[in-house]
Amino acid sequence: MTASAPRYMARFRCIAEACEDTCCAGLTVPISEARWSLLRQRVAGGPDEARVAALITPNPDDTTGSQAGLLGKRADGHCAFLDEAKLCSLQRRHGEAVLPDGCSVFPRVLTRWGTRVEMAGSLACPETARLCLLADDALVLGPVDEAQALRPQLARQVASGDDAWTAHADTVREAMLRLLARREVPFATRLYALGRMALDLGDFYFPGTTAFAEEATGLQPRAEDASPDVESAPTADARLALILRDAGSMDTLESLRGQLAALELPGGPWAGICGAVLRSREAHVGSPRFLSLMRDVRAAYGGADTTPDEAWHLHVTRRAALDSLHGERVQQYFLHHALNHVLRHPFTESQSLLRAVFFLVLRASVVRWVLLGHPAVVALLDSPGTPVATLDAAAVECFQLVAKHVEQAPQFLEFAEGLAGEGPETFARLLILVKGL
Repeated sequence: MTASAPRYMARFRCIAEACEDTCCAGLTVPISEARWSLLRQRVAGGPDEARVAALITPNPDDTTGSQAGLLGKRADGHCAFLDEAKLCSLQRRHGEAVLPDGCSVFPRVLTRWGTRVEMAGSLACPETARLCLLADDALVLGPVDEAQALRPQLARQVASGDDAWTAHADTVREAMLRLLARREVPFATRLYALGRMALDLGDFYFPGTTAFAEEATGLQPRAEDASPDVESAPTADARLALILRDAGSMDTLESLRGQLAALELPGGPWAGICGAVLRSREAHVGSPRFLSLMRDVRAAYGGADTTPDEAWHLHVTRRAALDSLHGERVQQYFLHHALNHVLRHPFTESQSLLRAVFFLVLRASVVRWVLLGHPAVVALLDSPGTPVATLDAAAVECFQLVAKHVEQAPQFLEFAEGLAGEGPETFARLLILVKGL
């Protein structure tokens, strides 16, 4: 096995009591039957035996043993085993092996591509968000010691090669990463190009496709049965290569840039979508940091009584002002977020490449909305001489809190699935989101 990771994850180290958040705060932490059994063995006869018995309870909903127990919480929502240094008391006394899988791996996200394991990071951790967003070289991929890829057996398997969808996934993903990195054109244009590429691929590259298999096994029309158009049609492999190549060409990108600039779409729906996503999460999140920021953002867009069109006008005005002051810095935040998203969320887990791109753009839209409503950013626009470090700190807070409390929440994922629609409808809705970025 070989292991690789973007540089920010190779640099990651937990900063414990210096962190502004706590991994387990407000979250339900399950433990597998195997880890729970090992933990009981390690603490048997010692001072932690009674605590483990009292603070870990059976999970009535578990059917596989993977989430057999649930770790207890303190009144403040933190894990009952968290110590005064904001570290796990169980790990400190009994070692990493006793930890639940989620606790051991977080904020690492492991994916197995063939014989190699890739380690990306969850931006739900403030330190990974900081390292990912702020360093110029944060997303440069490189080898890491296998010891850093804790519990590689938990890695998701992507490119098994058993079908065309996964067999070509690495090639498609590399094209996505190259396209996103084309800094010569605005970030929104790159997302538009990504959506266009996904739409063009969608009629023959999808889960369960047989287009490639038929060619590989020679199941082509006989010459006497085939029309001239069929005979001259490019193979699926050739079409894939052509679409991936053209999607990242400067001619294509400049054409799409002009199309996007000329496209006139109402902004109210974009503002309404972002606001609705955040309101739906407030009722389910107990984090004081998250709820405080959401109240500030809502107030910054005019409060509960404002209309989506009014909020959109404020957003556009701030977006232009911030771009004129720190456009390149803001572009870096969203580029790194997008690159990490492609590494963090293999598109093969989606129903189609287009839906995977839609989810990326929706997540970026929500963070953009929050960033331009952050009180520090609003204040910065009133005082242009404010140090960029203030903007960096606000960005880290926005990306981290949205990653932790929104991006993986079942309510958000269900909302996104319904919003995405199907095929061309998905692409049309993606355009609305892209225009807001």
